[in-house]
Amino acid sequence: MKVQISDAVKYIGVDDKTIDLFESQYIVPNGISYNSYVIMDEKIAVMDTVDKRKTDEWFANLEEALDGRTPDYLIIHHLEPDHASNIKALADKYPSMKLVGNAKTFSMMPQYFETLDLTDRTLTVKEGDELELGSHTLKFFMAPMVHWPEVMVSYENTEKILFSADGFGKFGALDTDEDWACEARRYYFNICGKYGAQVQALLKKAAALDIKTICPLHGPILSENLEYYINLYNTWSKYEPETDGVFIAYCSIHGNTKVAAKKLFDILQSKTDKKISIADLAREDMAECIEDAFRYSKMIVAAPSYDADVFPVMNDFLHHLKMKGYKNRKVGIIENGSWAPTAARVMNGYFESMKDITVAPTKVTIRASLKDSDTAALEQLADEILA
Repeated sequence: MKVQISDAVKYIGVDDKTIDLFESQYIVPNGISYNSYVIMDEKIAVMDTVDKRKTDEWFANLEEALDGRTPDYLIIHHLEPDHASNIKALADKYPSMKLVGNAKTFSMMPQYFETLDLTDRTLTVKEGDELELGSHTLKFFMAPMVHWPEVMVSYENTEKILFSADGFGKFGALDTDEDWACEARRYYFNICGKYGAQVQALLKKAAALDIKTICPLHGPILSENLEYYINLYNTWSKYEPETDGVFIAYCSIHGNTKVAAKKLFDILQSKTDKKISIADLAREDMAECIEDAFRYSKMIVAAPSYDADVFPVMNDFLHHLKMKGYKNRKVGIIENGSWAPTAARVMNGYFESMKDITVAPTKVTIRASLKDSDTAALEQLADEILA
């Protein structure tokens, strides 16, 4: 897909619409883009490579942009293979080209390219260093753990472009017409979610820059209404809820816990105008459910007991939330158990291990199937969550 940035800054990335799972775990129904750029000036800088799945197409785009010239630098913002797989291939093709990265970049690089000889091939940059290309100048800012330790971003002073690495990225190929926030939110919380403090540190650096365009490594180039995107990242990385409402996450073996979750959904809708969302963890995209847990201000989990524990898909869901730093939320618990209910204890244990989680006092226990006598407890839980 043709993407116009400027006369000097050209998009050479590629869409991947045949990939089944991004990072072998995230469903990407509309594919993914591997973004790469080249700055054409007195000196030429290639901004990252792409995944090995799209090597030939990327090289064709690069050579068309170069129009017979030779690149002077390869800027390596991030070593993850979806952006760095072609470092050695590009270095071999252009032996005079320098590789630009930070100290951590080059300490990690031999793990991926054992036979790449870096002797006299590298330019190591640190916080605030600049690289002049002619009329364009790149200034480098370190962004460790957003979301790998070697990550850095760069700012081009003349055209006021932030090359943001995985920051402000999004699932979906560039020719996909869809809302940015939904897939960017799912991308953020599942990939960068654990590192909110580090994202906050990067946002503070970005706030001092006059940014007109953001060029991420995945998703569309952002050049309008940048305050909207930056404000969302600020909310997400502070672990603040984006939507004042309730997310109900349930799983059900034979459908009885589902009945209880749906009953609570109806009770909540009768008591508030706030948005109420519900998801079956066993049948819906887990990454979407993680996204919604972070999106909403409150959450209720409902699960059956299983092997003196909790049903496995709920275990998986809560483990993901713990890994990604879920906090600053109010939650409620519904368990189901016929002879020895254990789900509430296990789910509560997860929440006790998280920061700033308030668990509603009423923990509803369903014995096998929902009965009329259970309604009062569900009503009480709804009132506590909405209070």
